Amino acid sequence: MLDIEILNLTIVRVFCILAMQGLSFNQAYLPRMYGGSRRSGGTLEKIYTMGGRRLVGEIALSGSKNATLAILAGALLPAAGETVLTNVPRISDVQIMCDMLNRLGVKTNFIEQNTLVLDSTNLVSHEAPYELIKKMRASFSVLGPLLARFGRARVALPGGCDIGARPVDFHLKGLEQMGVTITVEHGFVEAIAPNGLVGAKIYLDFPSVGATTHLITAAALAKGTSTITNAAEEPDGISCAAFINRLGGRVEGAGTKTIQIEGVSQLTGADFWMDSDRIEAGTYAVAAAITGGDVYIRGAIEEHVEPATLKLQDSGVDVVFDRGGMRVSAPRPLKATNIKASPHPGFPTDLQPPFAAMLTLADGASVITETVYERRFKYIDELARMGADLKTEGNIAVITGVERLTGAPVAGSDLRATAALILAGLAAQGKSEISGLQYLDRGYEKFAEKLLGVGAELWRADESSEAGRK
Repeated sequence: MLDIEILNLTIVRVFCILAMQGLSFNQAYLPRMYGGSRRSGGTLEKIYTMGGRRLVGEIALSGSKNATLAILAGALLPAAGETVLTNVPRISDVQIMCDMLNRLGVKTNFIEQNTLVLDSTNLVSHEAPYELIKKMRASFSVLGPLLARFGRARVALPGGCDIGARPVDFHLKGLEQMGVTITVEHGFVEAIAPNGLVGAKIYLDFPSVGATTHLITAAALAKGTSTITNAAEEPDGISCAAFINRLGGRVEGAGTKTIQIEGVSQLTGADFWMDSDRIEAGTYAVAAAITGGDVYIRGAIEEHVEPATLKLQDSGVDVVFDRGGMRVSAPRPLKATNIKASPHPGFPTDLQPPFAAMLTLADGASVITETVYERRFKYIDELARMGADLKTEGNIAVITGVERLTGAPVAGSDLRATAALILAGLAAQGKSEISGLQYLDRGYEKFAEKLLGVGAELWRADESSEAGRK
């Protein structure tokens, strides 16, 4: 009988060999093999890197995480017909949302790896339970569609990555203006629309993309016309509006500050293609830059990633687009630049941790200002463990480039921070071990496999398996 540690190590090595040869091995199922980011025996799973390899090759992007989650909430709306979503990323957040929809009575079925069929004809519940809502903030957005279908809803207050306060006040205020009576107590939002949802003029105090997409889905079946002013302009909102229109809705102005939704009496299931993930595109672009590599990122949409690619070019990175995607190549040394994370079309807050990792090796001093989440800099101390020269004060981080990073054990505190630390490990001298994979799995499909395919030296294993390598 094989020792379990040897068996675990063999699986990891086989995975690495397959990925390096360009063969298909679906990392979306790795969490199932290993019981999530924590093995059944209680040992923590990590990603280990050996830095110093220049990344060269091609990476294909998955579908947009944030757009998919908003659209899955909107998939509650059709009272007839099946909805078929293609290019859906196989990540844990999508699985959590599917579990939520199942509890509400939606039938979900992946007929292919990235094609999801949903049938919301016969909903059975208007209550979204705490055990699912607490895992992922975006699942709170089922509130509006449930109100549209039932006239009432009971939804737990949300959880998610700990990157700062993300209040749902904007969501609730908008729904109240649409005729909803809301009570918040015992950790739940109780919402009733005694006369159904009605069109309203809604002003968002902050251009929250979550609130914008949530209110679009709520207004789609409302009586009359709704207008959202100071709306978020992110591509995720454009995708959500396009989805509602595909179902038979009437949404205009998505991608601008003013969105108008004319309510219809019924929506019907339809086919819809998910755009590529702009944050994933930016993450792999940084992976190429931080390693001095040359990577073609297939599926990147120029207008979606422009805020990030302009900053890459400021840092001396070459970015060239064609019809299929973008090529990112980086002569070293990189140059320092200043970044202000803000709502679209500003620099995306989800990319400031990866860019911070890159700027630790840039020539000169860079300043990053965060205007969206007040606890987004929790990863800074972990980069310092790898030899980075950084300091923070309030919502500002000052990064002075160093000659090299050195491998170290570090812990990711949220989805994008974990990805940033892995990228730093790819550039660092020696071996790094990065924990926090429960966050990473929320937003990146086949993350390790894609990096292995362009020459990275990394592997995913639990602590006991890694001890057996030494």
